[in-house]
Amino acid sequence: MKAHSVLVVDDDPDISNAIEIYLRSEGIGVYKASDGEEALQKLQAHSVQLIIMDIMIPGLDGLQTTLEIRETCNVPIIMLSARTEDYDKIVGLNIGADDYIAKPFNPLELMARVKSQLRRFTGLGAQINQSSEDAEHEIQVRGLVYNKQKKTMTLEGEDVRLTPTEFHILRLFMENKGRIFAIDEIYERVWKEPAFQPENTVAVHIRRIREKIEFNPREPKYIKVVWGIGYKLEE
Repeated sequence: MKAHSVLVVDDDPDISNAIEIYLRSEGIGVYKASDGEEALQKLQAHSVQLIIMDIMIPGLDGLQTTLEIRETCNVPIIMLSARTEDYDKIVGLNIGADDYIAKPFNPLELMARVKSQLRRFTGLGAQINQSSEDAEHEIQVRGLVYNKQKKTMTLEGEDVRLTPTEFHILRLFMENKGRIFAIDEIYERVWKEPAFQPENTVAVHIRRIREKIEFNPREPKYIKVVWGIGYKLEE
């Protein structure tokens, strides 16, 4: 059976180290992050099947980080927090968490809930992924596939690890195959603010997307430049 991996996001090393011990004792791989930005970076770099998220982490807090993750990823999230009011739990679940555990926590309860989420995501989820219903929610351009329901991008069956901004740009192209987008329009639709000299910003993100989806980014087959106008996704 394929090993599972969990991303633990907590700025208290004693707690994250303890959770790591419990998880590894069950044969579960662990990645750790101490703040929201690091969590997003780890999620881009590694394949995980579950996230354990503290709310009160520095910088980008757990709620904001969850919102960012839910833009592009449906991996289960268990919130683990000292905030124990019903309001806090409701907010956490409403923005995209799948479960909520209060600190201090019972390690046996935590592991039971971890296993439950992993079963649902990798067991039942895998069956759903293989069903014919997926075709109704997919946009495909050769080997590149965007699943609108799951908010995933795959290339030749492998996940494409995109930042939220890169995902929004590629989704815009996938939903409008063959349409030419001016640079200003790309910026305004993705960044949702008026464009002011957006050429370099858009070009950098296009380059990074090409590095992830093109066999040879210097000779792109998917995202093409239409000189003097903008970009389009070649059908």
